[in-house]
Amino acid sequence: MDLKEVSGMEYMPGSELIWVIQDSGNESILHGLDRSGQVKAEVAINIKNNDWESIAADAKGNIYIGDFGNNDNDRTDLAIYKVDSKALKGERAEVSAAIKFRYPEQKDFPPGKGNRLFDCEAFYEHNGSFYLFTKNRSAKSDGTFYVYKIPNTAGNHPAQLIGTLKTCNDKSCQVTGADISPDGKTAVLITEDKLFMLTGFSSDNFNDTAIDVLDLKHVSQKEGVCFTDDRTLIISDERTKKTGGKLYEVNLDH
Repeated sequence: MDLKEVSGMEYMPGSELIWVIQDSGNESILHGLDRSGQVKAEVAINIKNNDWESIAADAKGNIYIGDFGNNDNDRTDLAIYKVDSKALKGERAEVSAAIKFRYPEQKDFPPGKGNRLFDCEAFYEHNGSFYLFTKNRSAKSDGTFYVYKIPNTAGNHPAQLIGTLKTCNDKSCQVTGADISPDGKTAVLITEDKLFMLTGFSSDNFNDTAIDVLDLKHVSQKEGVCFTDDRTLIISDERTKKTGGKLYEVNLDH
């Protein structure tokens, strides 16, 4: 890829494009890539890129930009922005809705260094709700992270805590990307070198989720993941020095 800091991606079946964003410090642009990683479309968005960390899509092809990067756990302006599917055909687009939210469990901004679980780089939209998977930035993190649910409705919402899960004890297992399969049966989370496959969850409870781990056997700053069908994924990583900046295909049946 020509893009250096891809932080989120979503596959759009109707256009056969992979839509990606870059995080803070980059322009407010949605980039449409083909499967070789070549940029085929660019759409400038009329909002500031405070810290865009993930994108999602709904069943109608609308795109949602997650401006909720929160490295220091001190933000009070977390938001998800909607871009209508028809607007993706032009070179410029305006946000059609803003979904603002807060984490009710967070009482201090920032909280103490041992309780910084309110960063987020991973979410998806499913059946009219957003599901957010937080990134644990606590000192001596044990791999615990939260799953939150937010309605896909313009306004300012308290995020609903629907699960507390765990990856592993290493900071390399911080969650950096998420997506759900088209059939809604499998959710995936990515880290630097692993893929976590979640099954058996319900729309309001992730605590009983079964988690299978796939070792990708490759360490890089992976931040984007999306399904292209129920068993196939595309993963992206950020470019650091001479590594990364690539797209990878993973088949869950192999």
